[in-house]
Amino acid sequence: MHVLIINGSPRVKAYSNTDKILEKFTAGMSENGVTFEQYEVADAKQWEKMREAYYNNSRIIIALPLYVECIPGRLMEFLETLEPKNDGTGMAFILQSGFAEGIQLRCGEAYLEILARKLGCEYLGTLVKGDNFSIRFFEGEQRDRVTGPYTEMGREYAKNGDFKSEACKRFTGPEVFPAHIRFLVGLLQKTFAKKMFKKIAEDFGCTKALDYRPYS
Repeated sequence: MHVLIINGSPRVKAYSNTDKILEKFTAGMSENGVTFEQYEVADAKQWEKMREAYYNNSRIIIALPLYVECIPGRLMEFLETLEPKNDGTGMAFILQSGFAEGIQLRCGEAYLEILARKLGCEYLGTLVKGDNFSIRFFEGEQRDRVTGPYTEMGREYAKNGDFKSEACKRFTGPEVFPAHIRFLVGLLQKTFAKKMFKKIAEDFGCTKALDYRPYS
């Protein structure tokens, strides 16, 4: 089996959480002889080859981040250049987000099922996983703890050719956190996470407070 993979993140590879996820996913997928070619929508110079690959491949995975409930505009811009295939091509998706609860990605998942049909492809499921915000801020073992589980999902795709198995469904994690977890998460956001975001802002060269509002 040969798979076309489209990284739908608008960020360049060095800063793309989706790219880090795909590194692990493709490692697992390739263990059993599955081959792939990968393109990045962030690089407009690849669009012509990516379109050609879209028309020439019968297995396609589009991996993308969900920004709150929004599909990246850069990806949509590319998809609008494509014609429906209507030739039996199978299309699956990897949908990732910073939000941790599965329910927060279901709107995007429902849209992707519609998108596959609009492109004249058979919908082969969506691998849904949140809690990925920290990926590009971590290195080594810390990053591997977040991205490593995608290796097994790569093996799962290689075995089944889709994301419809029970293992893929369980991979999402909790649909909604129980009340006591939501309380603890809220507490962490007001304490530890606030300090973490401040440190990230400083590393980016920001000198103003996080709540600075120059135009209010």
